[in-house]
Amino acid sequence: MKTLILAGGYGTRISEESHLKPKPMLEIGGQPILWHIMKRYSAYGYNDFIILAGYKQHVIKEYFADYYLHRADITFDFAADNKLIVHTAASEPWKVTVVDTGLETLTGGRVKRAQKYVGDEAFMLTYGDGVADIDLNKLLEFHKTHGKTATLTAVGVTQRFGVIEISNSGVVTDFREKGAADGSVINGGFFVFNSGIFDLLEGDDTILERKIFETLAQRNELFAYKHDGFWQCMDTKRDKDFLERLWDEGNAPWAVKDGERIF
Repeated sequence: MKTLILAGGYGTRISEESHLKPKPMLEIGGQPILWHIMKRYSAYGYNDFIILAGYKQHVIKEYFADYYLHRADITFDFAADNKLIVHTAASEPWKVTVVDTGLETLTGGRVKRAQKYVGDEAFMLTYGDGVADIDLNKLLEFHKTHGKTATLTAVGVTQRFGVIEISNSGVVTDFREKGAADGSVINGGFFVFNSGIFDLLEGDDTILERKIFETLAQRNELFAYKHDGFWQCMDTKRDKDFLERLWDEGNAPWAVKDGERIF
């Protein structure tokens, strides 16, 4: 199953670093948060990635172009016709397709541009700036049980985001702006879609989280998988510092399993 990662935005709310590179390439523990996200999926056996790039997309392409060499022990033998010898490599069994989806393309439009690489199969999608200790296999199992077009992951946080309403059976019934008296269940990303989602996506100006999700909710085609564990987006410098601190302390929930790092 392919995993699409939205990685094309400007990251204006963390402009201290995103003026140099796209937000998914900002580092936590010496590796881009994009790498952390991919490692989580890879830990569950999902190794076929499509990166939906845009702003400074060349940075992402250059990172993966050099990734194998950066993870290997190498000998440069200049006395033997500049021979390069790769001794050992610790790179993952990843297939990575980086798609330039445009600078101003909105989220739904970015997904639509990847349709030719996805085909008619179901696929996963996530944002390139958030990590969680989510069980991705359970997410997929949940999606398969209801047989609808889409599943999103609902998380509980105290931050200010739009609110989703969920029925007792798990159907998403409404999307709206958060009010003062609201609870804290929001869209945390980590989606699963059937290929029928492409029929709803139109041009580059399609917003996945607005018109598309609202339409799916009206048709009872959107379900929410409730995740009660750790979730954190990297929206600001403060968020980045928080994630960095967790990693440095060896207490990064998205990378910890049974007390040990899974990567």
